Amino acid sequence: MRTIRGRLTFWYTVALTATVLVFGTALYLERRQSSVRELDQRLALEADFARRWLNESYQVLSTVLRPTDPQEIQPGVAANFEGVRDLLLVFDRAGRTLYLNDPVRQLNFAAIERLVALVGPAPVGSSIGTAVLPAGEGPMRHVTLPVDGAGTEVGAVVVAAPLSAVAFGPADLVQSMVLIVPLILLSSVVLGWFLAGRAMRPVERLMDEVQEVTDGRSLHRRVAVPTSGDELARLAVTLNAMFSRLEQSFSQLRRFTADASHELKTPLTVLRTGVERSLVHPGIPPEVLEALDTTLEQLNQLNELVDSLLMLARADEGRAPLALEVQDLRALVVDVGETAEMLGEQHGLSTRVVVPDHAVAVPVDAHRMQQLLLNLVTNAVKYTPAGGSVGVVLEDEGEGVRLTVRDTGIGIASVDLPHIFDRFWRADPARSRTGNRPGVGLGLAITKWIAEAHGGTIAVQSRPGRGSSFVVYLPRTGASGPGDEG
Repeated sequence: MRTIRGRLTFWYTVALTATVLVFGTALYLERRQSSVRELDQRLALEADFARRWLNESYQVLSTVLRPTDPQEIQPGVAANFEGVRDLLLVFDRAGRTLYLNDPVRQLNFAAIERLVALVGPAPVGSSIGTAVLPAGEGPMRHVTLPVDGAGTEVGAVVVAAPLSAVAFGPADLVQSMVLIVPLILLSSVVLGWFLAGRAMRPVERLMDEVQEVTDGRSLHRRVAVPTSGDELARLAVTLNAMFSRLEQSFSQLRRFTADASHELKTPLTVLRTGVERSLVHPGIPPEVLEALDTTLEQLNQLNELVDSLLMLARADEGRAPLALEVQDLRALVVDVGETAEMLGEQHGLSTRVVVPDHAVAVPVDAHRMQQLLLNLVTNAVKYTPAGGSVGVVLEDEGEGVRLTVRDTGIGIASVDLPHIFDRFWRADPARSRTGNRPGVGLGLAITKWIAEAHGGTIAVQSRPGRGSSFVVYLPRTGASGPGDEG
């Protein structure tokens, strides 16, 4: 099972099942042993009754055997034995039978022989035990008592009863357990699932709160610490301490990025100005001009990188406000479409711009929205081979608007899609910073920030060799105002 709640329920059910089985087995054995003890007590009482009756009859009659047949008990003496409901046998001192009551006579010959063999040729002492009779009669519990006061002929009495006579109690218990245990287990599963759910509810709340800390801008949030003082409270305290350390680290990193970017602006401006001045200086050899031109190109890229880093650092710190105004996005899209057309002509691409016939008014920061569209269009042109096409589509969806930039370029592998908006990330080898597709790897990160700062979203669909589609959705409400984090 994949959830802790499911595993808790499963092991709770297993533990309860084992407990019920052990308890039921112990109860069954105890009930059975108790029933056997009760049977032994009953047999012992019946055997003692028979012995005392034989002794008393001998004292009155001087003999308990028939004068005409010394191998049988007198009918008057044997009459009292007919009330014994269990098997009763009387033996002489040689182990021969002197009397069998009616339950014994109803047995088959083999079973009677097995009972007679219990005494042996010379009965000595009392005994108790279990005998298995042949011919399917089942096990018998028997008690043997010697008879010393009924003359020299009478030797012992044996009283026996089948164990099935006392098995009704344990068997009934087993039947009851077979009927009740499934209901108990079903109830335990339901109860275990409910209790596990209640026990896991604080964990789920904790998970929800932690999941809301999605990036470096939400590290100021803290999870609620339970007042129970248990392991969950310790976990919450530990998580809050971790968030504090992460927040401090992110703040230091943002501050360093912003300060470094700001401090680099001035020397880069000085270097670029010097290189530009040198390029127009007369008398510079061609080889020096080529080197200066390469240096200026690299300085421009470095300056672009610094500007992007500074803007993202300010955005992370909430110091990149939006100047929101209601704009007709058609004008912005058409303007960016013209730029895409010029770039496409240089690379042998066809461009297509589609906008609605009616005005599409949305509160946006025009400069930031133009930057978003230019980033997407520039990327589309950059990664589309000659002969391909780039399209920009604006759609009005009532509650919001949808901007789509499509291309028929090299596409993006599925393993790279989750990282496409990460800072400084570029897929290899097609999207390396070298060759004819230079860049700093921050354009899509900036694009994502601009879309989210307006309360919108950005998504990408792409397949290698089939091109890419970047879709930006902007709601008509929900944009971050000036001074918000974005």
